[in-house]
Amino acid sequence: MRWTFLAGTTAFAFALAAPVAYAQQTANLSVSVKNHKFQPAELHAPANVPIMITVKNLDSAQMEFESVSLRVEKVIGGNGQATIRIRPLGPGRYEFYDDFNPQAGGVLVVR
Repeated sequence: MRWTFLAGTTAFAFALAAPVAYAQQTANLSVSVKNHKFQPAELHAPANVPIMITVKNLDSAQMEFESVSLRVEKVIGGNGQATIRIRPLGPGRYEFYDDFNPQAGGVLVVR
């Protein structure tokens, strides 16, 4: 009985600590859109950690941050901003663009 209690208590403690460790490892990135262009056009993040991208739309028209490879679609109002959470990714290049202005594109490089 004591062994079961100890094992349960240890598992509970790890479960509580996991979200803290998860949050501490998040890569926080920021990109702006101005004149229908991403600035910077290339973002960098480490592999295998969650990623949060803050997108600031500095234009008066709305835009849509979209990426098939990142599985993201987010409309951001004019002069607005949004935070996009992305699952941990393996190394690679992940393209994104403004769906309302497809010529405006960028890439997330994960290493």
